Amino acid sequence: MPKHIGKLFRHPSVILGLCVWGGWLTYMFSMNAWYLFDDYAFISLTMAFASFIAGATSEGGGAVAFPVLTIFFDIKPSIARDFSLAIQSVGMSAATFAIFVSKIPVERQALFYATLGGIPGALLGLYGIAPYMSPVYTKMFFVSLWLSFGVVIAYRHLFSTKTSNKKIRDYSFSVKGQLVMLGLIGGTVTGITGSGIDIVVFSYLVLQHRVDIRIATPTSVVLMAGNALIAMSMRLLGSQPIEAITWNYWLVSIPIVVIGAPLGAKFIATRSNQFVAGLLCTIICVQFVGALFIVPQSIESILLTGITFALGFILFSGFVHKTIARRKSNQTPRG
Repeated sequence: MPKHIGKLFRHPSVILGLCVWGGWLTYMFSMNAWYLFDDYAFISLTMAFASFIAGATSEGGGAVAFPVLTIFFDIKPSIARDFSLAIQSVGMSAATFAIFVSKIPVERQALFYATLGGIPGALLGLYGIAPYMSPVYTKMFFVSLWLSFGVVIAYRHLFSTKTSNKKIRDYSFSVKGQLVMLGLIGGTVTGITGSGIDIVVFSYLVLQHRVDIRIATPTSVVLMAGNALIAMSMRLLGSQPIEAITWNYWLVSIPIVVIGAPLGAKFIATRSNQFVAGLLCTIICVQFVGALFIVPQSIESILLTGITFALGFILFSGFVHKTIARRKSNQTPRG
């Protein structure tokens, strides 16, 4: 065996991927479950794209899967959410393992405080809000929140700067409280749609504290993995069982996400931040426009869309304005 091939197969991430494939193949052969690919090939194709985007950007695979499944395939939001949580519990956890083994830096304190808020947030989203939201409201809530994120990301790059920080410089009581609150908000969104805490905290790190995107991205991956595992545990322990079809979707996706995410990461490695932002904004716009044309609209759903977009814009743009103001203050000559 060539030396570089042997080195590749000794890499912890490759070993983990082979273990996942081994366990999956054992189950599929023992249960003779290959027919699932005939019935749910569209799920495999969706996750091939979603996992690639997850590896290439700060957008988790669930953030792509949820709108595609609910809007374009008309799958119930509760099923799409549970599937997103289940598949991210595997894919994001594998990515987290690779991050720690490779000693990729993350903002550990931000992880801790955001997770403190994310746990009750996930519980609130799963059982306090999601059961009372209609499928139309859930779909429009998701795409309008992401649209506000995309608009702010595009706006931010008009004021981009080459300077960045390796971490949050001052963990004051206020910063800790903000992280807990943002974790609560993001965890609540995750409980409703299957993802959300990653983009909320990612935005806070990059837009307000100018944390290097190469540190903020793995931080958001680790955070989403933990929140997905927590939310999935809550669903498994809850009184309402996860629908059986969710596990069928999960089985036809496991081998895909193990390959898709690393390919996405390799593809994006040499691309600029502007390319990443453009890719994110394009996906977000397609999701939103698709929802407007496909999802039946009413006065109430339009109002929800507008309110969600406005609140999301206020949340995300507040980070940008504070950063710009702080930068101008630093550049002002002192007398």
